[in-house]
Amino acid sequence: MAAKDVRMNEQIRVATIRLIDENGEQAGVVDTKWALQKAMDLELDLVEIAPKAVPPVCRILNYGKYCFEQDKKQREAKKNQKQTRLKEVRMQPKIDTHDMEFKIKHIRQFLGEGDKVKVSVRFRGREFAHTERGADVLQEVLHHLGEDICIVEKPPLMEGRYMSMSLAPKSGKK
Repeated sequence: MAAKDVRMNEQIRVATIRLIDENGEQAGVVDTKWALQKAMDLELDLVEIAPKAVPPVCRILNYGKYCFEQDKKQREAKKNQKQTRLKEVRMQPKIDTHDMEFKIKHIRQFLGEGDKVKVSVRFRGREFAHTERGADVLQEVLHHLGEDICIVEKPPLMEGRYMSMSLAPKSGKK
């Protein structure tokens, strides 16, 4: 729950609450007015922590500090997430072996970094008559990569002027 969505002080409308005092110790089920008065005496806020509980759980604390700590936790969680990107490698049906090896080297690098790769073959003009050559190029890419480095998310498929497939890194690889 975001810190902005919590109820505090006079916004808490239930008759009784389960109170956690300023030291983090349970004070038990108490009257809301009494808990609010205790929080005001300590110059702190009464904040609803678990509104779905019966009775709701409230805590006496400094609300500004609480909001700051919640935001800090969210920033830390966001920092530890890995963003997966989609990289694209384009080829043509009449690609040379050295060019193919060079592109495969880049695909290995992208998969090693944890990114997904879209490998596409572009057809121009009379190349449309031989789409099987594009499928052969994609199969050759898979053959050179091997099954230990990637998973085929989307098999080779024609999309307009392109035949493409999507590859994802194996979960154990990094």
